[in-house]
Amino acid sequence: MTGALRIGNASGFYGDRFAAVREMLDGGPLDVLTGDYLAELTMLILGRDRLKDANRGYAKTFLRQMEDGLGLALERGVKIVTNAGGLDPAGLATALHELAERLGLNVRIAHVEGDDLVDRAAELGFGKPLTANAYLGAWGIVACLRSGADVVVTGRVTDASLVVGPAAAHFGWARDDYDALAGAVAAGHVIECGAQATGGNYSFFTRHDVHRPGFPIAEIHPDGSSVITKHAGTGGAVTAGTVTAQLLYEISGARYAGPDVTARFDTIELSEVNADRVRIDGVRGEPPPPDVKVCLNSLGGYRNEVNFVLTGLDIEDKAELARAQLTQAMSARRPAEMRWQLVRTEHPDAGTEEQASALLRCTVKDPDAAVVGRAFSGAAVELALASYPGFHLTAPPGDASPYGVYTPAFVDAKLVGHTAVLADGTSADVEPPGTTRELEPVPEPALPATPSSGPTRRVPLGVLAAARSGDKGGSANVGVWVEDDPSWRWLAETLTVPLFRQLLPEAAELPVIRHVLPNLRAVNFVVDGLLGEGVAAQARFDPQAKAVGEWLRSRYLEIPEELL
Repeated sequence: MTGALRIGNASGFYGDRFAAVREMLDGGPLDVLTGDYLAELTMLILGRDRLKDANRGYAKTFLRQMEDGLGLALERGVKIVTNAGGLDPAGLATALHELAERLGLNVRIAHVEGDDLVDRAAELGFGKPLTANAYLGAWGIVACLRSGADVVVTGRVTDASLVVGPAAAHFGWARDDYDALAGAVAAGHVIECGAQATGGNYSFFTRHDVHRPGFPIAEIHPDGSSVITKHAGTGGAVTAGTVTAQLLYEISGARYAGPDVTARFDTIELSEVNADRVRIDGVRGEPPPPDVKVCLNSLGGYRNEVNFVLTGLDIEDKAELARAQLTQAMSARRPAEMRWQLVRTEHPDAGTEEQASALLRCTVKDPDAAVVGRAFSGAAVELALASYPGFHLTAPPGDASPYGVYTPAFVDAKLVGHTAVLADGTSADVEPPGTTRELEPVPEPALPATPSSGPTRRVPLGVLAAARSGDKGGSANVGVWVEDDPSWRWLAETLTVPLFRQLLPEAAELPVIRHVLPNLRAVNFVVDGLLGEGVAAQARFDPQAKAVGEWLRSRYLEIPEELL
């Protein structure tokens, strides 16, 4: 087919703007509306829900959104494709049928299943996790759409598959149309996180009005190229910068592997074709790897936290006293993990009490909820009249809460079932890819040196560079990019792994790999272990590494004045 397929997105996570579905359907022409509701943490949340109620394995927010949006989508001929099925896509499909009947709508609903491996976890060598879900690709969605479905519900597919599937179905792509598939993967990766593509969480946010950014649209063309845009009149902005930032989100190297294709992110070319219209072109694709990724979530135990407020003078001495007292109070049954962090937020000669205060945070973990429950938080409260001057806590004593542990795993794609339950109720098995290729790192390209003897100025890196960071299990990625070629040559030469470690001391002792993406004028750093056992384990202050890039931008270094 010729002409572009307009695919919009109305959700970047479970909890995103509820009104976005209606806004996208009302805002202008669309062919397909997608919704991404799943993340590593979401799978854990749904797994805990399912423990309480076998019928609570999907994103109920989506079902509520369809109360208002399903009829409108049918009226306007917009297909809906979503991974809101979570751990129970069949259950959500059934609930949608019931909703449609109640609303008097004639709707064809299909769903994709096979990603849930929890019943086979021991057999596959994964132990006994709470959830175990393989990342399926786009071809189950393709089969559902080709069967005439108006709505397609999936479980754990790759985020980009929500875009790749409709594009492949519409244009009739074959499974070895790797370049077209890779182009759709790039577009899907850009719009999967909703307003992050339209100015949300953007380093240079002061350049645009981002008080209420609109949600993104990918206009996919028959060759896989695309234009990223948004509905006219909505807030935010679509620029080469906002698209670059999202392309760098939660990636590793130049090869972005998925179950259907490995997209070469080092071949991506961006161009601003008009206001709020950015073209993605030139993306090359390669066969996918033979293994697919599996998200494993387990219950790791229980955690709790207390924050001591330290005000005025002698902050370090006050912190040492509180630390010693609480450690002694817990000596009879010390938690398995007891971590302290002194957060120096106080200012000298402060005009308000809060500005004169620092926080001492104690975080504890243990397999036994009783050890880190009231026994811990109550012990902190008992120090109130017998500790440092000005003693108080930020919250009353609280109980322990369970935490999860995320573990990535891989399994041969041939061992994963992938089934499309079509709009007529029949089932179709999706074959694994016929051709695969082991994933190999792309060597860092040769870059011209740019020695400069001119004057420099000590300023924050963020004066020149933008960044976006995120989590991949226990690892974090930090993508850094600049807007012009002279700045790019300086960035590529200067921001090495040793300097990165120096600027971010938390990464000093951890494995760090740098990947160079010249077409995007970007370098991407992957820091293994920064997030411990993943976001659900709450191993650090920013458990999803959302602001690590902004921390990096705030660090000072010498930058040539000619670039400023």
